[in-house]
Amino acid sequence: MRKFLAVLGIFWFATGSASAAMVADKVPYSLGGNNFEGILVYDDSVSGKRPAVLMAPNFMGVTENAVTKAKLLAGKKYVYFIVDIFGVNKRPKSYKEAVAAMGGLMKDVPAQRARANKALDVFLAEAGKRNLIDSGKTAAIGFCFGGANVLELARAGRDIRGVVSFHGSLSTPNPADARNIKAKVLVLHGAVDPVSPKAQRDALEAELTAAGVDYQIIAFSGAYHSFTNPEANAAKRSIYDAKVTKRAYAMMDDFFAEIF
Repeated sequence: MRKFLAVLGIFWFATGSASAAMVADKVPYSLGGNNFEGILVYDDSVSGKRPAVLMAPNFMGVTENAVTKAKLLAGKKYVYFIVDIFGVNKRPKSYKEAVAAMGGLMKDVPAQRARANKALDVFLAEAGKRNLIDSGKTAAIGFCFGGANVLELARAGRDIRGVVSFHGSLSTPNPADARNIKAKVLVLHGAVDPVSPKAQRDALEAELTAAGVDYQIIAFSGAYHSFTNPEANAAKRSIYDAKVTKRAYAMMDDFFAEIF
């Protein structure tokens, strides 16, 4: 955790996004008899409405690291909301539990879509009530398993301006659903990611092309899975890459400047 904070802190100040007024408020909600709790993140020293960005974290779900990342990315320019994809009482406490929880949801695409949609509804309602956001400027981003969550949100036809996947899971059992996508899509991926390999990138490209989606798929040379996560250190599988992370975040900023 100390390494995570140190690395993000350096990037935070280097990009001028630091703020002493970051808020991270828990927002409870329910769906299908299950209890969830997302996190609303914003700088309360900023006046005026900002674009709304839904953030789906990696397979560990809502964690302190996810909140730190959301604060970094929100800065003074955006309002973020962290999706609770698993539920308050089902959050994984270990790598093994996370793999099992993710595996169950990967087989249940309707549940992924419903939970991401519900989180976005709650986000827009809560942030709108606080007069924080321009609801016409909405996007969704996801990391690893979260990348799959936001891509499925797009395939479900949610009317948002953009979707960004960082080293995400790209496959879907329903590729024809890409015809429902209204958002522009940006996929930021490791060229040597063994978890979501080139075959998945190629399949996604074919899927989006066939559906006429406005998309970009960027493969970073030498980058593995989880390249934005400073805690990732599994050799030849999941490895943090500071250079690639900086490039990826800059590309997301350019993408947001275009769609907002």
